[in-house]
Amino acid sequence: MPSQTPPLMKLFLASAALIALPTVAQAQLLDTDWSDMDAGAPAGHADNAPAKKERTRRADVRPYIEANQVFIADLDGSDDVLTYSTLAVGVDAVVSERNAEAQVNVRYERLIGYGSRVRDQDNLSGLARGNARLGRNVSIEAGAYAGRSKIDNRIATPGTNLGRADNVSHVYSVYTGPTFTAQLDDVTVGSSLRAGYTKADNGTRGTLPAGQAAVPSFDDSVSYSALATVAMQPGRLPVGWAVSAGWNREDASQLDQRVDEKYLRADVTVPVSPTLALVGGVGYENVEISERDALRDGAGNPILTPGGRYVTDPASPRLNAYDSDGLIWDAGVLWRPSRRTSLEARYGHRYGSDTYIGSFNYAPSERMGINVSVYDTISGFGGALNRSLAGLPTQFTAIRNPLSGDLGNCAFGATGSTCFGDTLGSLRPSAFRSRGIAASMVTSSGGWDSGIAAGYNRRKLLTSALGALPGLDGLVDQNYYVAGYLGRDLDRRSRFETNVYGNLLDPGFALAADVYSLGANAAYYRQIWRGLTAGAALGIDSVKPEDADGDVTASALLGLRYSF
Repeated sequence: MPSQTPPLMKLFLASAALIALPTVAQAQLLDTDWSDMDAGAPAGHADNAPAKKERTRRADVRPYIEANQVFIADLDGSDDVLTYSTLAVGVDAVVSERNAEAQVNVRYERLIGYGSRVRDQDNLSGLARGNARLGRNVSIEAGAYAGRSKIDNRIATPGTNLGRADNVSHVYSVYTGPTFTAQLDDVTVGSSLRAGYTKADNGTRGTLPAGQAAVPSFDDSVSYSALATVAMQPGRLPVGWAVSAGWNREDASQLDQRVDEKYLRADVTVPVSPTLALVGGVGYENVEISERDALRDGAGNPILTPGGRYVTDPASPRLNAYDSDGLIWDAGVLWRPSRRTSLEARYGHRYGSDTYIGSFNYAPSERMGINVSVYDTISGFGGALNRSLAGLPTQFTAIRNPLSGDLGNCAFGATGSTCFGDTLGSLRPSAFRSRGIAASMVTSSGGWDSGIAAGYNRRKLLTSALGALPGLDGLVDQNYYVAGYLGRDLDRRSRFETNVYGNLLDPGFALAADVYSLGANAAYYRQIWRGLTAGAALGIDSVKPEDADGDVTASALLGLRYSF
């Protein structure tokens, strides 16, 4: 895989550093005590350590260097054995102060291949999230993501990307913005602004199945959102009420695509009992998605860049891809039997059709949390990734594959997870309506830390039938996924961890086969001197199109990490 362009790496690293500043961020606390035996801390691996419950004033920055040797064996009859080395530097940082908290988990890795089967690669990956209180009523938050995404979900790509360059692209995303909240007697006034940027490199697509045509991939986009709310809880009045207005926009470079969503709505909450209320809302919405045509040659064929993306025709009129304008409404129930349990479920009409949304949160103790979310949104690739970043829990555990160093599809918090796999399953260049359900459970008991997430996502692509991508208009792809981790400190100097994942992807294209991916790995870490930790890991990964032979690989790693 070609090396990533330095400006993009600098953008992510600068954003992560900004988030880590004590005056700028608000913490997502992660136990990074995997060094310093003299301080009595347990030895282990920082990335998968459980989030701490207490919030004390502290600044904990743990840079590290790492060297690994990786071995990969094909188990599908070819008997090929590949090997490569990796050199990595990274940092795990946590800041927790009175008015500022942040967490940064970032890693740069240089892969050194032997022979033509595994090419030299540069990989940057990381998560960062922060929030800072700037005054009595104003705070600012920021987030950043760097990782690898599949380019096309019709191509079978191993979930761990172990030394593989085909069908893989580097993706970077950042967002930031202020929030204002004030209490005026019984009335709460709030507003927020967000701006984000997302970029994907060209990558190397690989070979499409027979009969499948290539589709240009997402390039970059800028997204904005604004929200203003005035609300009052039940009390002085027998019902609660809220009036809100929102605006979401995303401008993508591919075909100058634009998503523009505006809405105004009023909501009421009608208590039925101390624990049960009826909720509902009504309003007006306008959603427009448009694009321009591609430049075309003398034969009428779209002109492509060297990277395989369309060249936009700036003189083309805007072509309508989607337009929804009119009344929106929803109604449902809100159930809160205790401070540890809440359920909200609504049915209504939005985006021109039926809509279902809801959430369930259950935290029976500080050591266990269950979360279920049902969603229905419209956005482009960049807007969806920014939304996932903004939903990252206040405390999170960044799960990394111990063999490849890649971030897992999900980050786990004290009560649930935020998963990026639905967005990163393919780099489609069009906007889409995304509907689905996500569920997760995290526990910490008896010395074991664990988390599991599962979900289903259905994306309907929205393009113009008159533009360069008519074949994508109305196409529906689907993704079923599960991911989990389990870890335990065996003693003050050693730790065991294991991760599993599974995916079923339905690309939606005619004659395109479903793709199944499964994998599991386990790692053992042992601190051998002060900040020096030795690690060993084993993994197995399988990827198989429904109507073709699969690819099964086994992998092993031996390595050393020194934490400063």
